[in-house]
Amino acid sequence: MDLHGRGKERKLLLITFLYTLTGGAALYLRAPGPGGLWAVAAATVIFCGFMLLSVVWQRRGTGYDLYITPLISFLTGTGVIFLFRLNPAYGYRQLAWAIIGMAALYMTTTLLSSYHSLADYKYLFALAGIVALLLPIFFGIELGGAKSWLDLGLFHFQPSEFVKLLLVFFLAGYLVENRVLWRAAGGKEYSLPGLQEWGPLLGMWLTALLLLVFQKDLGTALIYFGTFLAMVYMATARLRYIISGAVLFLAGAAAAYLSVGHVRTRVAIWMNPWATAEGSGYQIIQSLYAIDAGGIFGSGLGAGFPEFIPAVHTDFIFAAICEETGLLGGIGILVVFMLLVYRGFKIALIKRDEYSVLMAAGFTALLGLQVFIIIAGVTKLLPMTGITLPFISYGGSSLVANFILAGMLLNISCEVDGA
Repeated sequence: MDLHGRGKERKLLLITFLYTLTGGAALYLRAPGPGGLWAVAAATVIFCGFMLLSVVWQRRGTGYDLYITPLISFLTGTGVIFLFRLNPAYGYRQLAWAIIGMAALYMTTTLLSSYHSLADYKYLFALAGIVALLLPIFFGIELGGAKSWLDLGLFHFQPSEFVKLLLVFFLAGYLVENRVLWRAAGGKEYSLPGLQEWGPLLGMWLTALLLLVFQKDLGTALIYFGTFLAMVYMATARLRYIISGAVLFLAGAAAAYLSVGHVRTRVAIWMNPWATAEGSGYQIIQSLYAIDAGGIFGSGLGAGFPEFIPAVHTDFIFAAICEETGLLGGIGILVVFMLLVYRGFKIALIKRDEYSVLMAAGFTALLGLQVFIIIAGVTKLLPMTGITLPFISYGGSSLVANFILAGMLLNISCEVDGA
């Protein structure tokens, strides 16, 4: 396969464009007006943006993975179309953030193409992450029960979305520096670091976890913990770290349940939302009703009643998708996410150097965990966590951070032959 020819990528981008264009046209035909026209325009803008990136990358002779951008184009387009359907005001803003996200994707592939040098700045990433988590505690505002936002006037900024990326940068560099990876070649095994070496690593994890509990942003805390545990396991292949991590998680969850009222409320809603059907349990109940109402094929785009679900444009947009596109539509979204995770882990498996393996696997695990946690919350498999569905839910910080994540996967894939 010619890695420098991007014809397959453009064909897939064209397919995603036809998909989102059909969605925008359906919105306009159902309710003619500026919202539907803007949805069509949004589909066109997103397609043109990704096509422009493809042309630029081909002229630069890069060998980026051919499937990542069509997959994120599909997800981003789905999110924008549904936001125009739910509330055009959110659609306009999300389109603007998508344009900024594509610019961030380009900047990531341009400025961070020599990503191996980032390992030298791992402690700087750790410090920047801690500072970013501290800022909302002193200067933040509370939205959705979590004090994890900064009010910048024109928009709200959520630092924890970008700290997720810094966590992967730090962990990859730190684990490689301490040579905790096993080398398959020759059967040589590097010894694990001792308590002194583990100190800074565990210190950053505990600090992040405590800060997030203080902010009551427990969904992000769970993602941090899961990413930390996944990367340590991938670096060591030791099952006992999974077991130890599970024990730590249970202990932390119990402590949070006893000490934080917000956690007790979330658990109570999860256990029996019908006990507070007209109060705190209303949101998850409406989500379940919406998913059930969609059936197999859905009620049709614009024909459902997702407005009954509070915060449907952020946490619960997957329920709206299931109501109007049915079980098949929901499964389709999950399949696209699974393909994206598959590409990420395939890149990691084909890489030869330890740093690239951990970077690709860490970013992929981060993305996969976020998708699992939010969809599990929407379907009542887990307590609600208040995080966003990557590339689909409304939220500028989340969208831009995930575009940067995709850019890093593209950078790592550039040196992969036969991917």
